[in-house]
Amino acid sequence: MNARHIFVLIMLISIRVDDLYSDGPIGYPRFMQGPMVGVVTPDEIIIWGRLNGAFSGQIEYDASKNFIHSSTLALSATKEEDYVLKWKLKGLQPDTRYYYRFKVEGKTPRYQRDLPPFYTKTAPPAGKKGRFSIAFGSGIRYQLDRKQEIWSTVLRFQPDLFFWLGDNIYGDTQDPEMLAEEWRRQRDVATLQPVLHSIPQLALWDDHDFGLNDYDRRHPRKADALKVFKHYWANPAYGLPGTPGVFFKYTYGGVDFFFIDCRYYRDPNIEPDHSRKTLLGEGQREWLQNALVHSKAPFKVILSGTGWSKVKGPGGDSWASYLYERDALFDFIRDNEITGVILLSGDTHVGELNAIPWSEKGGYDFYDLVSSPMAQTPDQTRPDRKPEIRIRRVFTREDNFGLVEFDLTDEPVLRFNLIGTSGREAWKPFVIRADELVNGVTSWKNK
Repeated sequence: MNARHIFVLIMLISIRVDDLYSDGPIGYPRFMQGPMVGVVTPDEIIIWGRLNGAFSGQIEYDASKNFIHSSTLALSATKEEDYVLKWKLKGLQPDTRYYYRFKVEGKTPRYQRDLPPFYTKTAPPAGKKGRFSIAFGSGIRYQLDRKQEIWSTVLRFQPDLFFWLGDNIYGDTQDPEMLAEEWRRQRDVATLQPVLHSIPQLALWDDHDFGLNDYDRRHPRKADALKVFKHYWANPAYGLPGTPGVFFKYTYGGVDFFFIDCRYYRDPNIEPDHSRKTLLGEGQREWLQNALVHSKAPFKVILSGTGWSKVKGPGGDSWASYLYERDALFDFIRDNEITGVILLSGDTHVGELNAIPWSEKGGYDFYDLVSSPMAQTPDQTRPDRKPEIRIRRVFTREDNFGLVEFDLTDEPVLRFNLIGTSGREAWKPFVIRADELVNGVTSWKNK
């Protein structure tokens, strides 16, 4: 066989191999980003993915890793939706591991053909009192940290859920296409992949993924920013009809989580604080109050992209510039005898655990559990800022995420700590019982 014959044979083999994965001019239909697990309930799972064109994507799923009794769901991607698909797997069993795998245009994507099936788990059944954990974080700057080793540590701790509390990207733009580009870059981080594939992800935004630094309701393209955000997340809801935003309520394991939107309706930070100045906006504020009143959960967790304490002072980019509205919310919780409220936040570029002592006003003490940053250098210049009460010293040793462990098997209790990239806990753990979050109880002095 001469050289010409060998060349022709190689070309024929190449063509046959390409025919397995290519269909003429469409190239190789495949995933560009994903898959990512979104919201899970006792009987549903949403899986997010983005394809490389207007193709059909099929997900096969089963409680057996051998796919003995599998089901298949197909969706078609469109350019108008940025080729994003969200498969909603229905009719599932609670607290059950499900395996899933994909085809695009009826074929296993060539870049995934050697991967084992992915898997995740549905939520516990409603009413079940058990144990579970959530991890959360903020301040993820791809431009400064493209490796993001923190995600390997998150995976090691195996939380049941992960919550993104804003500055999830540093888009810093009004251009929605550039925001989308930053979401894609962040979604491609290698260490993040196994976390996305297996742990349910929910998110809210803060200024840098909403638009520009300290942006507020005056953002001229905030509706476009919201459209992009909705493309790249699989939350259970986005605001209300007639009241757009990223806020929603989510229940898991007997705990109610209230994700709030701190940007879409926010008055300027520098405006003098007064009774009509708002961070939430009227519609969102009424939604939150009503949802809290009707919640029967032992713990009611309010998640904010901006810090709850007064640590940044008047004019700062936090609730410190909206104390009339914040304090009115705390009074509402007291006056309506709403128990068990815990606060989570991010943004500060340091890890914190602060208390707002509402027991002095006839209520109970509110605790702000703060994780920041996850993927950039912690701020060493501002540890001496003064909140109402510091329960733990500011944590600046390394990037971190928050870990909250709930135990509802007996007397409901939660345990919180920050976990550094190294895997070490930041402090002595913070532990609080639900019966300490009741009007008339002072707890911070023992914490």
